[in-house]
Parts: sequence; C-alpha cells; structure tokens
Amino acid sequence: MDKITTQITMLGTGNATVSQIYNTCFVLQTPSTLMLVDAGGGNGILSQLKKVNVQISDIHHLFVTHAHTDHVLGVIWVIRMVAQCKGYKGLLHVYGNDKVMKVIKTIIDMILAKKQLTKVAERVVFHQLEDGDCFEVGDMKLECFDIQSTKEKQLGFRAELPSSSDESGKPLVLACLGDEPYNEQNRRYIVGADWMMCEAFCLYADRDTFKPYEKCHSTALDAGKLAEELGVKNLILYHTEEKTLANRKENYTREAAENFKGRIFVPDDLEVIEL
Repeated sequence: MDKITTQITMLGTGNATVSQIYNTCFVLQTPSTLMLVDAGGGNGILSQLKKVNVQISDIHHLFVTHAHTDHVLGVIWVIRMVAQCKGYKGLLHVYGNDKVMKVIKTIIDMILAKKQLTKVAERVVFHQLEDGDCFEVGDMKLECFDIQSTKEKQLGFRAELPSSSDESGKPLVLACLGDEPYNEQNRRYIVGADWMMCEAFCLYADRDTFKPYEKCHSTALDAGKLAEELGVKNLILYHTEEKTLANRKENYTREAAENFKGRIFVPDDLEVIEL
C-alpha cells in the first residue's frame, strides 16, 4: 500500500442494479489507518481493491452500513479472503447493526468450508453497533447513527479524522449519511461537517425517468439543498444511476450547485478524494 494522506477512495459509486460500474463502497484512510466501508454485491470487490493497490492483508476494519445485497455480499468475499490469506496478521474487525451481523454470520456458516470457518473464528471479530455508539478505529473516532430508514435498518456515521492541513490540530469531520434520504433526527451528527457524503440517485431533472422518491432516494438537487442547510463545507455525491455516466460528473455537480456554494464532488469508480 502506497503512502497516503487522509483520503477517500471510491471503489464503487453506483446503486444496487448497476452493471457498468460497481456498487457504492469506499476506503477511508488516514496515513496510519484504513477502513473499508461496505463491499458491494459480489467478488467484484476483490478486483476493485486490486486496482487501487489495497491488499487483503491491509484490511483490518470493515464498517457495513446495512444488509442490502449491494452492500453486504462483497463482505462475504472479504471475510473469505481474510480466512484464506496466508500469513494474515492481526484481526479483521467487522462493524454493523444486528441485522448485518445476522446476515453475515448466516451466510458464512452456510457456504464457507470448515477450514475457512476455523480461520474466521481466529481472525474475525464482529462488533454489533447500536444507534449512538462511539468507537475508535486507529486514529479515527467514529459515532454511528440510525438513519431512520423506512426500508432497511441502516447506520450512518460521523468520523473525526486527523487533519494534515490544520495546524491547530482540529480534526476533520466526515459525515456519511448512508444511501437513503436524510432524517432531521440526525442533524447533530452532520451540521457543520467538513465533508458530507450523500446519496443522489439521479438528477431532479430526471426524476420522472428514475423515480427516486418512489424508491426512497434523493436527487442531486436535494443533496445540494441539504448541504447548504446543514452548513457543511464539501459534498460528495454517490449511489447513482448509471445511464447518464458520460455526463454524470458535470450534470450532477451543476444541479447540486444551484443551492450549495461549497465544493461538490461526483466521483467516478476508483477516484481518490483528498480530505
């Protein structure tokens, strides 16, 4: 793994049914700590990690937002590879809510070989999280929150990260809202954050085509309004449709900027965002 700063590497940026890009998941890194957030819907996670030069032996922390297929099935592959990684040192810590824990454990118990399950017992620690739980991952301080989903129990998180550019030593605050619309109950976790990660299923201009509200999702316009209202500095949009990839970055940025005056990032798969 190359020397890095505090950054996000977007392994995937697409919604559940994409085929030209990978499902939304990312690596959050500081110079000394790496955490994988979700893992997409299959063994494509292994290819994405390889492309950004992250080895299985580098992964010791994995936060799983929820148990939908496009977020959790890749987790099974990461756990399997940790189990069979020759000379894997240390432990893999997997964080998630009770549903996530149940789904992961059920699947691995049913499909992994006995030898692999023995290694899982030795190498993997499962941490069941509740709304408001705080925990540390290396030099990251995290606080998770229930996003109040109407579809699937899901956790977002607020992370305090070391800043290489702030001489005062004040941490960078990153808020990850999950892949459904913001709930006002979680304002305190997000307001004033340096970075906000927010789903944008499509453009508001394309709402009649993609029907985001029927699917409990938001648009780029909604995300821009929210970012301005909450006073965040930087906005990252992800979990999008893939039919407008050729102009996605330009058009999503333009629509979010109708209301938000901060910096807007609409990353492609494998893009690195320096925080």
